[in-house]
Amino acid sequence: MIWGARIDLQLAIVGGIFPFMIGTFIGAVSGYIGGRFDSVCMRVIDVILAFPFLVLMLAIMAILGPGLQSFYIAMALVGWVSYARLIRSQILVLKESDFALAAKSLGFGHGRILFRHLLPNAMFGSIVFSMSDAVLVLLNGAAVSYLGLGVQPPTAEWGTMVAEGQAFITTAWWICTFPGLAIVTLAMGFSLLADGVAQVLGDRS
Repeated sequence: MIWGARIDLQLAIVGGIFPFMIGTFIGAVSGYIGGRFDSVCMRVIDVILAFPFLVLMLAIMAILGPGLQSFYIAMALVGWVSYARLIRSQILVLKESDFALAAKSLGFGHGRILFRHLLPNAMFGSIVFSMSDAVLVLLNGAAVSYLGLGVQPPTAEWGTMVAEGQAFITTAWWICTFPGLAIVTLAMGFSLLADGVAQVLGDRS
């Protein structure tokens, strides 16, 4: 159980970093530039959102093969869209604000305005969302491991332990019960962390 906690924490944290970075960059650039680039990005996001999240992840992992690397790639290819839409909406509002217009009038470059003035002020919502999104990443990691596409034996992982222990649920119920409880407990911890971060950032703003 303790050894498997390393993998599940890694799944939740690392699996959420890449979608956060990709989605933040694409959403910020799309919202700031606008025009055809923004339209193309939004259509790509609409196409990805048209498919169920887990089904699309499983399809990508089935192509790439099982393992942690495939999980991270699948999360990066599918999970960035929520961050992109969130950041884009914030950038669209902020780029019309007084401080952004003042920066333009002072002759600052587009890169400086976007990444040094607009993006830091648009990150609060994405940071809070990333904390709650860690719950989804954790549950998806456990789900794909349960289905045999995630972490492979003999590496200890809670989703794999649940899958292996379900055959003994009537004779040795603890084999799958405690890993399942650990997944629920860790997910609740990330949810409470997201609520705390949201409250702190809300008080500061």
